[in-house]
Amino acid sequence: MRSWISPLRLRTAGILGMNKRNVGYIGRYNDRSAYPLVDDKLKTKLLAEEFDIKTPRLRQVVRQQHEIGHFGEMAAELDGFAIKPSKGSGGKGITVVQRREGDDQYVKASGAYLSLETLKRHLSNILAGLYSLGGTPDVAIVEDLVRPTALLSKFSFQGVPDIRIVVFQGYPIMAMLRLSTRASDGKANLHQGAVGVGLDIGSGQALNAVQFNRQILLHPDTGLPMSQIRIDDWETMLAMASRCYEATGLGYIGVDLVLDETEGPLLLELNARPGLAIQMANGKGLLPRLQNIESLKRPHFTPEQRAAYAMTTFGA
Repeated sequence: MRSWISPLRLRTAGILGMNKRNVGYIGRYNDRSAYPLVDDKLKTKLLAEEFDIKTPRLRQVVRQQHEIGHFGEMAAELDGFAIKPSKGSGGKGITVVQRREGDDQYVKASGAYLSLETLKRHLSNILAGLYSLGGTPDVAIVEDLVRPTALLSKFSFQGVPDIRIVVFQGYPIMAMLRLSTRASDGKANLHQGAVGVGLDIGSGQALNAVQFNRQILLHPDTGLPMSQIRIDDWETMLAMASRCYEATGLGYIGVDLVLDETEGPLLLELNARPGLAIQMANGKGLLPRLQNIESLKRPHFTPEQRAAYAMTTFGA
């Protein structure tokens, strides 16, 4: 893994600031009319199907309060599942059930038990807009539980590790793995204390790891060295992320993927306003890579071609 690069050195190494991101990239390359496609998880899933982008299997959509009564029948057939507010953000309102015990008890990754009635109340709160942007009425989606590969699972504390790839004009330009910790309460949220692991675009190999913007060499809970991480099916994941450009028409997006042990790479969600912490995790700024893509005289037309170009051009 690379030695630590200080924030000062990052600023002189092409760091992309918030104002530049908002005006020069999000504002310039993202048509606001396309935002509902990525701000609504249900719309994202349906759109992904049209473009052959795999997502966790959808089990139930709850749109009205009276539909909550059918939830128990559906859940009784599953060992694990995830409940998500369609318009939620930042992981708010997501409840992940690892397994069922008996007819009325559901167990989270933390070992905490939830009753069927508790889950029904949660669905009701989602419909009421408790977790949606602006508090507007929402829809609840229930989908299959993602079971990450054993290799990635052992590096994370309780939660599911995910991979954020920043895609610009269809080119995957920077990536990081997000690992949950005890501090982040099992969530892959860097602001809450998850670990961000910068990944080499050329290979999926770990480059650098940070927690609370400070370099770490070992996961704070599992004690495993971050340098051992290398993502399987990496080229497939990059092409999948690249294909989201055709699906949405958005020029600057964050693509969140997971690697399921049986289904392989899956799309979790899209973000039209991806954060900038990925630069700290990688020890590199986004700006040189963005400018490289902007300077291309002849863009590559297929997702696979764009992924291959990124691997060759931006790889370590």
